[in-house]
Order: sequence, then C-alpha cells, then structure tokens
Amino acid sequence: MNDYRYPPAAERPARGEDPLESALSEAGHVPGAGLRGLARRLVKDGQLSEAAAVRAELEAREGDLSLLEHVIVAGLVPARQATLTAAWEYGLSIIDLDALRPESLPPAQEFPEKILRLLNVLPLTRHGHKLTVAVPYPSTLALLDELQFATGLTPEGILAPVDQLGPALENYLVSSEHSMLDALKGVDDAIGELETGEADETGEAEVDVRSVAAASGDDAPIIKFVNKILLDAIRRGASDIHFEPYETSYRVRFRIDGMLHDVAHPPFAMRTRISARLKVMSRLDISERRLPQDGAIKLRLSKSRSIDFRVNSLPTVYGEKVVLRILDPASAKLGIEQLGFTPEQKAMYERVLEQPQGMILVTGPTGSGKTVTLYTGINILNQVERNICTAEDPVEIKVPGVNQVNVLPRIGLDFASALRAFLRQDPDVVMVGEIRDLETAEIAVKASQTGHLVLSTVHTNSAAETLTRLANMGVAPFNIASSVSLVIAQRLARRLCKHCKQPADIPHEVLLQQGYSEQEVADATIFEPVGCKHCTKGFKGRVGNYEVVPISSAMSQMIMKQGNSMDFDRIAREEGHPDLRRSGLLKAMQGLTSLEEINRVTKD
Repeated sequence: MNDYRYPPAAERPARGEDPLESALSEAGHVPGAGLRGLARRLVKDGQLSEAAAVRAELEAREGDLSLLEHVIVAGLVPARQATLTAAWEYGLSIIDLDALRPESLPPAQEFPEKILRLLNVLPLTRHGHKLTVAVPYPSTLALLDELQFATGLTPEGILAPVDQLGPALENYLVSSEHSMLDALKGVDDAIGELETGEADETGEAEVDVRSVAAASGDDAPIIKFVNKILLDAIRRGASDIHFEPYETSYRVRFRIDGMLHDVAHPPFAMRTRISARLKVMSRLDISERRLPQDGAIKLRLSKSRSIDFRVNSLPTVYGEKVVLRILDPASAKLGIEQLGFTPEQKAMYERVLEQPQGMILVTGPTGSGKTVTLYTGINILNQVERNICTAEDPVEIKVPGVNQVNVLPRIGLDFASALRAFLRQDPDVVMVGEIRDLETAEIAVKASQTGHLVLSTVHTNSAAETLTRLANMGVAPFNIASSVSLVIAQRLARRLCKHCKQPADIPHEVLLQQGYSEQEVADATIFEPVGCKHCTKGFKGRVGNYEVVPISSAMSQMIMKQGNSMDFDRIAREEGHPDLRRSGLLKAMQGLTSLEEINRVTKD
C-alpha cells in the first residue's frame, strides 16, 4: 500500500458539519446527481453523503486506491456493507466467509502461497480446470491472470468482505503448514519403526531416524521435518523431492504422477541446515558447497520393504538445491498386465522375451518409465536357470538374483567395458542402461548375435527413429537388421481417478479432428478430471502409452536399404502397429486418461 495516511475519525468533519455538504444542500442540489458508479450507489443507499463521496473519490485517486478499498480502510463504511453494495453495483456474487467450512476448501499445497498473499485471495472450490476464489475488491479480478499463470487453472472471483478474507486466508495457510507436518496420524510411530544400519559397501547410508527422539536443541526440528517430508513423499506416491532455495524464500516440491506440486515453505533461514541434514543422511561432504555431489539414502520401512533415495546436490546462486529421486523396488514388480500394454502389445513383448537371443530396445524421454518396462521383463526372465547381468548409471532398482553393476566412467568403468566383462561371465540375459555411442552399440549387437538376449534403451522420440539413430551412430545396416528384435516407444500419461472422473462434453467435430473415426465418436465416452480427496487434481497414478514394433522381414529389408524414419513408420502402420498418438487415443476411449493429457504427452 502507498504511504497515504487516513486522518483519524475524530479529525474528519461530522456528517452535516461538512462545509461542502452544507453548500450543496443550500443550493438545492439533488444527492448523487453528479456522481457515478459505486460512489453514486453509496450515496443513494445512505451510506455516504454526497460531499463525503466526492471527497472519498478524490482521496482514493490521491492514494492510488479503488473507491471500495478507500472507504473500507478509511472506516467510512463498514467492510461488509460496502462489499455488499459493490457486489450489487457491479453485478458480482458475494460470499459470507464466516459460514464457510475450512475442510471444504481445496488443499493449500496446490497453490503458491506467495501469490495468494500478494493478491489476498482465498481458493474456495476447484472443478476440473476452474478455480473459484474469494477476492476483496472488484479491481482484484484484473490481477487473477497471475494466479492462472502459476496454477494453469482458470480463476473466477467472488467478492468477500476484506475483514473476513484476511483472517480466513491466514488460517487457511497456517493450517496447511500444520497439515504438512502433523496431519499424518501416527507418523512419529512410523519414524520410530524405521530400522537403522551401517552404510553398505556402495556407500549407501541407512539413516538412523530414531535420532529424532534423541536429538535436542536446534537440530531436532530439522531432523523431524526432513524425515516427515520423506515419509510424506513415500505415502503420496511421489517420484522426486525438490528442496529449492531462492532469493528470499525456500520451498519443497513433490513430483507426483509426473507433475510438480508445492508442499511446504520452510523458513528461508533454515535452507543451509536442511541441505546439511540431507547431505549427512546421504554421506556427502557437508563442507563442499561449490560442486555438485551424488549420494544415496536407504529407509527401511519394515523387515521386508525398504526405499532407496538417489540424492544430488547442486550449488545455485542462492544456496544448494537438493533433489531426491525415490527408487521403490515395488514399482518394478507391478506385473506386465499393469503397465498399460494392449493385449497385442503384451503378447509381442512376451514372445520376444522367450527368445534365446536378440535385442529389445525401449525408447522415450527421461522419466517416461523405460526402466520399469525393462525391469518388468527382467523379472519375467529372472529364473534360477538364467544368468542375468545389468549395467546401469546408476542402478535404480535392486533385484535379488540379478547381477547389477553401477557404471562409473570416472574410473574407466563405462557401459562398453561392463559389457565386455559380461560376455566373459557366461550370461544368458544382458541389460545395458543406455546405448550412447558406437562402441557400446557394437558390443550389444555382437552379444545379441552370439546367443544372448540384450535389453537396453535409446533416447529417441519414436520406434522408427530408434532404428535411424543406430544407423547414425555408425552401426552397419545388416547388424541392425540381424540383431534388433523389438522396439518399444513409450510415454507415461496420468491416470484418471476412478472416484471422481466425469464424462467430458467435447463437440463431435473436435473428436474427429483429434483423430477418432465416426464410429468411435458415436460409441466412445471421453472422461475428464475433477479432483477429490482420493487423488491429485483428478489424477491418481500413471499408465503407460506404448508403440510396440517388432522387426519384421519387411522392416529388415527397409533397414538393409538404409531407409529413413518415415519409411520405417509407414511399414509399422501398414503392419497394424499403432503409434503413440493412436495408442493414447485408445487409452482415452477406455476412460484410463483424459484427451487433454494425451495431447500433453504425445504433442501430435
């Protein structure tokens, strides 16, 4: 607010004593005749005299305020009465926040606290992509674009008396902070049950979180906060935790179903101690703040289940940002039925897994679930009669019965050298984390041609581009044609919550433009997210969206002719293998995800 100051009520002229008002009255002036808008309405309703309204307009302009804000802050009209008059004048809805139930409000973690405080708005309800918020003044409606930009939602404003809105917003934000730490009932018991241990041979630390009970002084709140954040992330199904310092603020975000969400805003002064605690837990050098570091944490939740965290610290201009990747071994044991393959795609994958030799390549961007797809196949193959070796950077999911190697390029242990060593270890199945260069590609090809089943990943956008990528690396066409058996391209789409999803009202023409046939448009029901207590903004979990292309004789011939990705793509479509876009449209028809989500992940 500006430096404008309002005179005390005792110093302002009383009604009837104002010289301007007396002069107007003596001249036989009609009240409100020269006024417009809210000022005229206030005079007509008897809340202000005309002179007071004229003066209020002048003072509001001088203070760079709206008239409504001025008359409320200056105490000229009670806030609730002035807000009601403004709602009537501007045709806006109004809400009595005293009658609102706090538990009915959407979770505060979904909205940036800084913007809520800056605009002084309170989220009321969320339906799909529409967000209703309480605003103090009509002028605030023009500022809601900032909230829309930050949340991706379309905000609609309802007026609320500012004397109600301020306390309601503060209670909303305070209760959110408490819920972040305390709403998990029994969380202290869960912390007490976490088992501890010494670091293993890889340097991965098992954290003694029972030190929470023994800690005293200033460290105890930090230890307790960090442990609760880790447990909250596990329970909410997050894949990553971001601890981020900025110029004057510090925030914690979870990546849930592929999207980042604000969950906490610890005091800015605690940023150094929080990062130090995380580095101690992951056995990193707390004195080194100028270079990135990598570490790991193990939380053993029970005798049969533990969760691994891959930790990376990054020095930024405002302090160290720490990101934890949550590696849950249970995610690799979902079973092939739960990945999202169609029956035909599942049959093709299983058929190639049964072959004694060949190469399966999985492609997609970072975070698209390639590792889970590969490990689902590894779990199917993991039998006592098979020797399975994997080389990864780093090993994310540890599986009993599989020989797993962490690639360490700084000491000369890269993918190529690990593969060469594997071939002297009598393997049946070999998995390479990623084929990045010609040397690795040629050794993988050699392994697949000499009686080994090879599984790996390549970073491309489609199955067809994977074949051209190998050729661009320098792999001979006849080697590609004779070694590659199956290519899988994939993306992860957020799965609609089964509790709250609802049919979407999408015009017939739009569905045709999206790629549906007339018959599909007539028969299909497309659903959209709503949001409820069981999910995050209408989504719960993710489902794989796949393009599965076996290397047929026609495809092999095109490889030998050194065809391009468009040639390979054409053959795949002619053989009846749907691309990622088409697979996504089928997922939307099945009610597994929304059309908007498919558009987001396929970007056709």
